[in-house]
Amino acid sequence: MTETFLLERHDTPLGTMLLATDEQGRLRLLNWQDYEDSVQRLLRLQYPGRDIVLRDTDQISQAMRAVQAYFDGELDAINGLDVLSGGTEFQRSVWAALRTIPAGTTISYLELATKIGRPSAVRAVGLANGANPISIVVPCHRVIGSGKKQPLVGYGGGLERKRWLLEHEKAILPLREELQVSFAGM
Repeated sequence: MTETFLLERHDTPLGTMLLATDEQGRLRLLNWQDYEDSVQRLLRLQYPGRDIVLRDTDQISQAMRAVQAYFDGELDAINGLDVLSGGTEFQRSVWAALRTIPAGTTISYLELATKIGRPSAVRAVGLANGANPISIVVPCHRVIGSGKKQPLVGYGGGLERKRWLLEHEKAILPLREELQVSFAGM
């Protein structure tokens, strides 16, 4: 079975973003161009048994407009986007819980595991968080480690992007001095 997703590229303060929607306009993928090689592998894992074709488009989707508004400071612009992902039932439960974390707040992996009723599944929650195919909109960057020494752990787009996103959302974190970062090289 073949499915076609429409692929848009957009420059952001964090580098070129890849955003894919299906023919119904549902957001299926949001990742970074410097991870484009791993996108196909991610899609194969998310949709086993399906052939996913990414077709470049110049049309600007509703999802892209919302993400652009998010980067322009309208943090809630992405909240109502229709998303659809593959993955396991457990992964989808983690991703659904991520969407309930408001902009400007963070939770630990343990808090996320507890939120889905699986407090002993912290490691599995971390793995599901890392397999999230829809960055920013399914805000895996809002999950931090519980250790005070290094709260910023685990972000598929790189910790520099995670820091930037949390600063953009004005999230309150321990050790705020760690959040100072330069994106001159991006």
